[in-house]
Amino acid sequence: MLRTPYYLIDRAKLARNLEIIDRVRKESGAKALLALKCFATWSVFDQMREHMDGTTSSSLYEVHLGHEKFGGETHAYSVAYGDDEIDEVVSYADKIIFNSISQLERYSDAAKDIVRGLRLNPQISSSSFDLADPARPFSRLGEWDVARIEKVMDRISGFMIHNNCENADFDLFDNMLSQIEERFGTLLERVEWVSLGGGIHFTGENYPVDRFCARLKAFSEKFGVQVYLEPGEAAITNSTTLEVTVLDTLNNGKDLAIVDSSIEAHMLDLLIYREKAKIAPDEGEHLVTICGKSCLAGDIFGEFRFPEPVKVGDRISIQDAAGYTMVKKNWFNGVRMPAIAIREPDGKVRTVREFGYEDYRASLS
Repeated sequence: MLRTPYYLIDRAKLARNLEIIDRVRKESGAKALLALKCFATWSVFDQMREHMDGTTSSSLYEVHLGHEKFGGETHAYSVAYGDDEIDEVVSYADKIIFNSISQLERYSDAAKDIVRGLRLNPQISSSSFDLADPARPFSRLGEWDVARIEKVMDRISGFMIHNNCENADFDLFDNMLSQIEERFGTLLERVEWVSLGGGIHFTGENYPVDRFCARLKAFSEKFGVQVYLEPGEAAITNSTTLEVTVLDTLNNGKDLAIVDSSIEAHMLDLLIYREKAKIAPDEGEHLVTICGKSCLAGDIFGEFRFPEPVKVGDRISIQDAAGYTMVKKNWFNGVRMPAIAIREPDGKVRTVREFGYEDYRASLS
């Protein structure tokens, strides 16, 4: 049996999301690109590439990975490119999206042989976290001044707009897209393609996929553009668990259990956004706080209910552990990094990567 901790990707659960993505592609005409900033575990790219059109990136290394391991369309985006990396970025990409007009002007010649685009900032978003809000005041993410953008329209053929964040509300998406149409319509009708980014939770339960498809198709037809979506979480939601083992239990006014993992090292977004993990079924009369093993006092997965008292050696499955985990895992405290395993459709679990001391040592100098 594989030693915990490890991330366990379930191909059957992944397939459920990919089926919905296929439906959206077929009914709306939109293309779907995997957002590597959220999920870049290339051992399942063989499955994902059958249902998606390519990848989108946020850095040189991501665009390199997308080109090398996924194929299809390879979109390059970065908040800022450097002189030392732009030529390599262009060599891997077929589209490059610049974050600012100044970057577009600086690197237009370097990217003259591939498709060029610009990021728009509509100054509205669905984010409830200022930290993650791309449209926050004084945001550095994209251009918003129509008059300034007008002056560089001859250098681009499309736009990227990313203003959704964990948005499971179709009506909110629809309303914001209408505002974008109204504000930027004179620009949108002059381009060939528009990426609406990620953060749209259209694979979630009870999401009105039919209305979503109709809205995307209407937008595409209104402006005569190819629409792109950049699903990250939507592609891999509920497909993966983080498998951990209880190492110790104690009571300091509450029942606590310490596991062989850490939110700071293995599920960093829980710490960043002050969220609790998910377990299933999270019911029973025994209330236990599940804690990580690092020295950080706030290394806590959350408080959960169990049908029986939690004891040393118990296995716990942390749910929905694919997005922004494996791409953010780190060596804080030297805590053993989770292996990566895949459950195949026949139920067999296959280990695809394990990490040891040599990996920890090699990450330092």
